[in-house]
Amino acid sequence: MIVNEMNSPASFSGAQVLAVDDSHSICILISRWLQKEGYLCDIANNVDEALDKLTSNQYQLVISDIMMPGRTGIDLLEILKDSYPHIAVIMATAVDNRETAIKTLQLGAYGYVMKPFDKNEFLISVVNALERRRLTLASREYEKRLEEEVRERTDDIRRREEEIALRLISASGYRDEETGEHIKRIGLYSAKIAESLGWKLGDIDFLRVAAPMHDVGKIGIPDEVLLKPGKLTPEEFEIIKKHTIIGERILGGSNIQLLNMAAEIALSHHEKWDGSGYPNGIAGENIDASARIVAIADVYDALSNDRVYRAAMPEEKVLAIMKEGRNSHFDPNLFDLFLELLPQFRMILKAHRDVVQVRPAV
Repeated sequence: MIVNEMNSPASFSGAQVLAVDDSHSICILISRWLQKEGYLCDIANNVDEALDKLTSNQYQLVISDIMMPGRTGIDLLEILKDSYPHIAVIMATAVDNRETAIKTLQLGAYGYVMKPFDKNEFLISVVNALERRRLTLASREYEKRLEEEVRERTDDIRRREEEIALRLISASGYRDEETGEHIKRIGLYSAKIAESLGWKLGDIDFLRVAAPMHDVGKIGIPDEVLLKPGKLTPEEFEIIKKHTIIGERILGGSNIQLLNMAAEIALSHHEKWDGSGYPNGIAGENIDASARIVAIADVYDALSNDRVYRAAMPEEKVLAIMKEGRNSHFDPNLFDLFLELLPQFRMILKAHRDVVQVRPAV
């Protein structure tokens, strides 16, 4: 209905108006003037009566006296501002008080008229108030449409970025034993931690998509090292460590926020809180928060699920191993938060289980 009103700026005929005054004769006078101009007018003799009418009618304008027994016109104006912001308000008074006039305008009144009314000035004030209301609603509607368009474009960009990311992850998955469910879990675990930390929704969504790209650099590791079922030699381990640098080179240098976050995760998810990690041996909060989160999610998932060279560990053993890394491998505050979120991690793990054939021991 508001949109239709905005489409008819030239005439306000048929607009619904509520006149509020403790003087019944003044209400009748206002009603007669407005009806002759084509308006529909109701009357109320106090604030309570006006509020009753507001619940069952769609008014475009309220004209209210200021000084009334009980609740005043100022009280009504404050209620209208909070509960009926789409209604224009004109305040009326017999007392010429500059401070009162300024206060009503600050509270959102569209006009201020003095008693006794001059009919022409009064009707001009009504038209001005309704026109200002129309323009205000039109502006709000425009801003709303603009916000919706921006949101739709942003969502479209994010969907495209996510599709690119998932295809990149899929390509790297052909070179590793990690399953599609594994990379999905890493994103969901990481997002859950970020959500509990109070991250912004957009950043949580970025992390959910970026976290699964933590091992994309493995695409540059030779098969004989990457797919070796047994323990790696020191030389082979040095090769495997390079996947962090390769991943950062693949993902870095972009002006896309998602890929920048993915690059920092790829580079630093094997760094440790005490500085003993790789590739750069950085410590503490010098490690990007996103990488510290993914480090916990990745280790939990790796230990909790089957791999081609071993079966999944029971949760008790997983937690025992991880607790040894609190304050050395893992950020202690994030690790404590992880423990609080364990019930939710279990739900994610249960909902996204994968099946891997464990190779028999040789």
